[in-house]
Amino acid sequence: MHSLYWRIFLAFWVALALILVGTVTVAVNATAHRTDRPWVQRGQLYAQAARAFESGGPAALRSWLQALPAEPLGRTFVVEPAGRELLGRPLPPSLRGSSATAAAPGGGTQAGSSAGAIAPRGGALVLVAPGGSTYHVVIGPVHDRPHLFGELELPGVPLTLLAIALVVSGVVCYFLARYLAAPVDRLRLATRRLAAGDLNVRVLPALKGRQDDLGLLAADLDTMAERLRLLLEAKQQLLRDVSHELRSPLARLQLALSLASREDGTVQCHLARIAREAERLEALIARTLKLVRLERPAQHIDQAPVDVGDVLRTIAADVAIEAHAQGCLVQVQAQGPLPMSGDPELLRSAFENVIRNAVRYSPADAMVGITAHRLAGEGQQGGLVEVVIRDQGPGVPHKDLGLIFEPFYRVDAARGHGSAGGEGLGLAIAARAVALHGGHITARNGKGGGLAVTITLPAMDRARSAGRTAAATA
Repeated sequence: MHSLYWRIFLAFWVALALILVGTVTVAVNATAHRTDRPWVQRGQLYAQAARAFESGGPAALRSWLQALPAEPLGRTFVVEPAGRELLGRPLPPSLRGSSATAAAPGGGTQAGSSAGAIAPRGGALVLVAPGGSTYHVVIGPVHDRPHLFGELELPGVPLTLLAIALVVSGVVCYFLARYLAAPVDRLRLATRRLAAGDLNVRVLPALKGRQDDLGLLAADLDTMAERLRLLLEAKQQLLRDVSHELRSPLARLQLALSLASREDGTVQCHLARIAREAERLEALIARTLKLVRLERPAQHIDQAPVDVGDVLRTIAADVAIEAHAQGCLVQVQAQGPLPMSGDPELLRSAFENVIRNAVRYSPADAMVGITAHRLAGEGQQGGLVEVVIRDQGPGVPHKDLGLIFEPFYRVDAARGHGSAGGEGLGLAIAARAVALHGGHITARNGKGGGLAVTITLPAMDRARSAGRTAAATA
């Protein structure tokens, strides 16, 4: 039996049937033992026999015996003076004595007396007729074995009561098993469809919003399916974007080669353009490979002490030439030493991509502000280092703020080389590098315009930082 549904159904049904039968058996037998004590019933039968014998003698005693119900009649016997049972029934072996004689009323022994023919446990009621004949009323013991179904074993009570109870319990167990097993079947079928590639399958709507464990499992399965669908779409979009970005410089390379082959006097100009496009193509491939390496879940990070303030000041000095050509200024404000542990190259790449992006979109006579300070982070032993990079550019539409850290995503619709933006990899690389260091990166539009990118990273405890610095110096 491999079906979970039938296993649940039969388990509940058998358990409920056993509980039902056991409860009825215990209750009925306990009631019977409480109300029909064997000695109480025996005394009542003795009194009835004595009254019948006094009223009509042996004939009345016979009539009383014949009128008894089946249950006490089967263990109630009247032995005549000749040793025979009054109704001609054989005496049970437990009521027969070992001797064939009995003591006479005067103290002697009289042959054929009933006293010698019986030896009941607990004695017998002796009835003496006017002529001296004795009749012994003997009531056998009650066997205290419990009835399996209690009163249902007694005559006159049909077994349909038990059948109805079993049928009702079966119906209840059927619906209970269906309630438990049907969601499991839906989850199994949905998982099968998901494995076959149908990422649009959903289970929770079919369960009508159940909030139990099976409903939570269905919600998790739907979340997983949606996540897989988004990842697959992102992968396909990434392939399309990579193809587009690689196609543009290759097309320009082919054009430059074609022009160089036809125009002899401008070969150097075309060769220079080919060199620029080849460098751009090489940089694009390198940044794409770097992004792929950062997206690996088992990415190994070299741990070394890094001062965030020093890194920011070094990057600001490197981009000063670009900022001067753009007509803007880069200013760094770092409050005290900001030590942390991480990969220096990855951290530098993260900060540099964000700063260069801010310089690229800043207008002339604008300033790119970089502030860094320590925060008291809850649950962080050394606190947090927060770096905020603000520019005075056009900002980003609100709907795109959560997408600018995706690979190859650019706010501008045009993807040609003439657009102001790059390939859309800088912020994606920064986001992956920050995440690998256990930090967060967010973007928001400033109140006075421009974009503010906030990077939060776990800081190193000052005591650990001092110890590592001393060890490095030694």
